[in-house]
Amino acid sequence: MGEDRPQTLTPPRPLELRQNAIIVGASSGIGAALARRLASEGYALALLARREEHLQRLCAEISAGGVGQAVYFIHDVLATADVPGLFQRACAVLGGLDLIVYNAGMQYPNDATVFSSEKDLHIFRVNLLGAAVWLNLAAERFERVGGGHIVGIGSVAGDRGRRGMPAYTASKSGLHTYLEGWRNRLARHGVTVTTIKPGQVQTALLENADRERGPISAESAAELIWKAIRRHRATAYVPARWALVGWVVRHLPGFIFRRLNI
Repeated sequence: MGEDRPQTLTPPRPLELRQNAIIVGASSGIGAALARRLASEGYALALLARREEHLQRLCAEISAGGVGQAVYFIHDVLATADVPGLFQRACAVLGGLDLIVYNAGMQYPNDATVFSSEKDLHIFRVNLLGAAVWLNLAAERFERVGGGHIVGIGSVAGDRGRRGMPAYTASKSGLHTYLEGWRNRLARHGVTVTTIKPGQVQTALLENADRERGPISAESAAELIWKAIRRHRATAYVPARWALVGWVVRHLPGFIFRRLNI
């Protein structure tokens, strides 16, 4: 169940152009690191996640920095009925919206011996269906005002279905295509849509990988994501070396890809 707290932000000074952002999935990992990075650029932030204690600490840290500001809302992306109200309250508290980042995601261990429709549906609900609810609202608002920026955190794993995690790869592939559809619809209205495809990042999700392949820190990922946002990139691999890996993986013949232990 989504909840809000009696929090306020200091209004911007006259003629001050403050940027406002919502981050869904902000309590740890990439989401928290990106919140800190955006705050350092002076953003006012509405942070959403399930774990209130994490959000409280993050908001206090951002406020202590003296540049950006942050408030939080408790939210489980499975509670889709709460989203319209939360979206409106977050926009009202911020005093507008320039950027939304959908970072909520989950993954079970990479294991080609597991068959579980329950786990697969859970992945789809968090990684893809939750994004659909939040990003529809943002897209409608941004089209109406003629500007804004949508960012979805996908994965290099979404470039091709992998035997150990078919639902996770499908959910990220679906998110990539979904974002591309919004990009094609909204570009004529001055709205930017950015797809971020991280490789391995040192977050809790890394525990579910079958092996480590040169993971970067969440802070490094956040810096690269910020650069992609600032440059209005359509798609950005994080870090860029994964673009070459992705190209190779996408172009491997199926009979070869099936033999790989990925």
